[in-house]
Amino acid sequence: MITITQQRARCIGCNYCVEAAPHRWRMSKRDGRSVLIDAKERRGFWTVKVTEEELAANEKAAQLCPVKIITVKQL
Repeated sequence: MITITQQRARCIGCNYCVEAAPHRWRMSKRDGRSVLIDAKERRGFWTVKVTEEELAANEKAAQLCPVKIITVKQL
């Protein structure tokens, strides 16, 4: 199991996370920021727990993010 966390308010809408892991990320038409699909918000941090199968793609999304607002942790 892995946890993906995003500080959505700091997102600049570059779309790199969507390109790296389109099954987990999408761009909001409302505000132009990325959305972590199925995540729950708590104090400005959006978090979702997913299977190990998504590790590589989401680590790449975190690495590509120019504002470094995505973290991926193995549980």
